[in-house]
Amino acid sequence: MCDILDAELRTRDFEATATTAAEDALRRLSEGDFDVVLTDINMQSMNGVELCRQIVESREHVPVVVMTAYGSMEAAVGAIRAGAYDFVTKPFEIDEISLTLDRALKHHALRDEVKRLRSVVADSQRFDDILGTSATMKKMYDLVARVAETETTALITGESGTGKELVAKAIHQRSPRRDGPFVAINCAAMPENLLESELFGHVKGAFTDARTARPGLFIKASKGTLLLDEIGEMPAGMQAKLLRALQERTVRPVGGDQEQPFDARIIAATNRDLEGEVEEKRFREDLFYRINVVRIHVPPLRSRGSDILLLAQSFLQRYQPNGQERVVGIKSAAADKLLSYSWPGNVRELQNCIERCVALAQFDHVGVDDLPERVRDFKSSRITIESNNPSELLPMDEVERRYIVRVLEAVGGNKTLAAQVLGFDRRTLYRKLERGRDAVPQKRETRSLGSISA
Repeated sequence: MCDILDAELRTRDFEATATTAAEDALRRLSEGDFDVVLTDINMQSMNGVELCRQIVESREHVPVVVMTAYGSMEAAVGAIRAGAYDFVTKPFEIDEISLTLDRALKHHALRDEVKRLRSVVADSQRFDDILGTSATMKKMYDLVARVAETETTALITGESGTGKELVAKAIHQRSPRRDGPFVAINCAAMPENLLESELFGHVKGAFTDARTARPGLFIKASKGTLLLDEIGEMPAGMQAKLLRALQERTVRPVGGDQEQPFDARIIAATNRDLEGEVEEKRFREDLFYRINVVRIHVPPLRSRGSDILLLAQSFLQRYQPNGQERVVGIKSAAADKLLSYSWPGNVRELQNCIERCVALAQFDHVGVDDLPERVRDFKSSRITIESNNPSELLPMDEVERRYIVRVLEAVGGNKTLAAQVLGFDRRTLYRKLERGRDAVPQKRETRSLGSISA
């Protein structure tokens, strides 16, 4: 049996080592690096259940798959209780064994990655308050570090919930203005008249409740940084006044007749496609070029691979009740679900998900049943081309729609650039998006086995 399994598994690209003695297996495990153990139940001197128990005690990260005789469920249950990852019953097909071992290898890889990322979190490998080690984030870190040393106006783009304000704070903390104030305002949170007063200030008597003069945020941010968040939502009238302020480096308080100079670095942020807004005449072109000197795009969570699990582990530690470690980790099956989900709400949604898991988890590790239903039951929208199963193949309209969505993700939601990549004009792109908007969710999940977020 050992010889047959050894030969057959090698033809399926496994590196296999065979032995007929449990003691010899334990010795080899102590001397070498193995990813999974496949063992029979009935062996001389030590049975498979006891072997499984000893492996789990000494090398809990190595999954054990146990072979049992047909109908011997008692032995299978004993193996699972001893910590076995899975079991197969005899007689079996080699392909069945191969699939089971593949799953065990993925389980092993996820557990190793969880362990590594928990160590990363413990070592606080952060870029200021931003956590992430993926290639896309490292590229962004490099740009942030270079921009921070200058006085250049920066435009931060990215989907809602990606952490654009954290990026703005990182620029401020690494700039020569770090000792000055960091002031942020959400331009979508208030009507135009109040926004003008908040930004530029007002003089006494400028309106009914203006009992005293009040400086605006441009003045309050003196020697520091002013973040204009959600600038794409700014009313048209305010856009003209903001443009003048940026050009002249002065502001005029509401009700006043004197210009006041300000000395603040300006950073803008938006989740909108400002090029499209300019084309549709909803955002001033001259203001766009004034703020878009250097653009920093914050990637969506679904494109950040192992950062998903890195962030999840970090949130897990943050939300422990009363500082106690009641929930200490994430099971590999739950980690796989986190990696598969598309995260339309990005980091903010993941944070909410993990806080819920900590509150409701029944055991010390988050399992699949602890995840929100939308994450637990998420179905992949990946396009399958090479499958021979007709049920897995898609109509051409759906292939086109998903590819359009993928291109939009790759260009950070910039519809002008997406249209160029696709060979469409913008109106054709909008029409195709509108046609498929309600048919299928427009977010794509990115799977990365071997990535986990803490």
